[in-house]
Amino acid sequence: MTVLEQRGAYRPSPPPAWQPRMDPAPLLPDAEPYRVLGTESAAKADPGLLRRLYAELVRGRRYNTQATALTKQGRLAVYPSSTGQEACEVAAALALQERDWLFPSYRDTLAVVARGVDPVEVLTLLRGDWHNGYDPYAHRVAPLSTPLATQLPHAVGLAHAARLKGDDVVALAMVGDGGTSEGDFHEALNFAAVWQAPVVFLVQNNGFAISVPLAKQTAAPSLAHKAVGYGMPGRLVDGNDAAAVHEVLADAVRHARAGGGPTLVEAVTYRIDAHTNADDATRYRGDAEVEAWRAHDPVELLERELTTRGLLDEAGVEAVRQDAETMAASLRERMNRDPELDPMDLFDHVYAETTAQLREQRALLRAELEAGQEQHGEHGEEPGAREGGAR
Repeated sequence: MTVLEQRGAYRPSPPPAWQPRMDPAPLLPDAEPYRVLGTESAAKADPGLLRRLYAELVRGRRYNTQATALTKQGRLAVYPSSTGQEACEVAAALALQERDWLFPSYRDTLAVVARGVDPVEVLTLLRGDWHNGYDPYAHRVAPLSTPLATQLPHAVGLAHAARLKGDDVVALAMVGDGGTSEGDFHEALNFAAVWQAPVVFLVQNNGFAISVPLAKQTAAPSLAHKAVGYGMPGRLVDGNDAAAVHEVLADAVRHARAGGGPTLVEAVTYRIDAHTNADDATRYRGDAEVEAWRAHDPVELLERELTTRGLLDEAGVEAVRQDAETMAASLRERMNRDPELDPMDLFDHVYAETTAQLREQRALLRAELEAGQEQHGEHGEEPGAREGGAR
C-alpha cells in the first residue's frame, strides 16, 4: 500500500491554470546602459551637483594613486584600486541621506571616504592595524567587506529592521560582478524582494572577477536582468557617467524610501588597474582593451561636460586638483607615522560580552608578552631593540 492509498491520505487536486504574479515588463532594464553626459539630459542636471561630483572624482582618483604608492612603500599590506570606477563610488555616497546606511565591499574605499569617513581610518583595515579602522555608526557605513557579497544580507536585515521600527532609512549595498555568483547575492535579493525592504543593490560590473571574465560567470543578457527573477526592477547604467549613476541611484533610493521595495542597479564600468597590487592583470587581458576604456574615463567625461557648458574653467580645474593634492599630502604624512599598537586590542570588540575562551586567550597572550619582556630585561635589552636593529 502506498502513502496516497492510505485511509485519510492527502490527495492533491489538479493545480489551477498558472498565472504570473506580476507583469515582468516594468521590471526589465533598458537594452542599453542609461547615459546623461553628452546627451540632451545633461542640460537638466544640477550644475552644483555636477561640480561636486567632479571634485569628488578628482579627489578619488588621487586617493587611488596615493594608496597604491603606499603599498609599494610598505605602508599598506594590500590595496584594491578603483581607478576607472570612481563615478560609481562617488555617486553611491552622494545619493544617500545622512540617516541612510552604506554597505561597501573591499574595493569601495572611495565611497566610504566620500561618505565622510577619515581617509586614514578607511585604510586601517588594509594596513592590518586594527579590527575595522572606523566607527560604523559615526557615518552609518558598515565595515569594508572582504568576503564576497556577505554584506548584502546584512544590508537587507538592517533595512528591514529599520522599516519595522518605523525609521525612514534606506540601505545601499555595493558589490562587484564576481559577487553576483555568490549565494549571499541570491539570498539577499530574494529576502529583500519578499519583504519589500528599502534597500538598493549596486553592482559594479568592471568586467572581471579577478581574472574571470563576466562571460564565464553568467549567460544572462545583463546582470540587471537578474532582478526580474526576484521580483524587483533592474536598471542598467553607464558606470563611468557620474551624473547618470547618481540619477539612477537617487531614483532607486527615493523609490525604496517611499515603500516601493528594492532595486538592482548594474553599473557597467571597468577596472583600469590590476585587481590589487598583488595581481598581474597582463596575464588575462590586453593593453588594447585597457586603452579603449581609458578613452571613456569618468573624470574626463565629466570635466568635458562642465567645461563645454561653461560651468568649469581652468582656474576651477586647478583648484580641484590642488585640493586633491592637499588631501594626498595629508594622507601620505599621516600614513608614514608608525602606529602605536597594543596586542591586547585583539580581544576587544569581538563580542558584546567577552567569552571564557577569549578571556583564556587574553591571559595566555599577556603571560607570553610579560615573559618576553623579562627575558629581554635579563639580557640588558629594551623590548623591541633587537628587532629595531635588524631593520
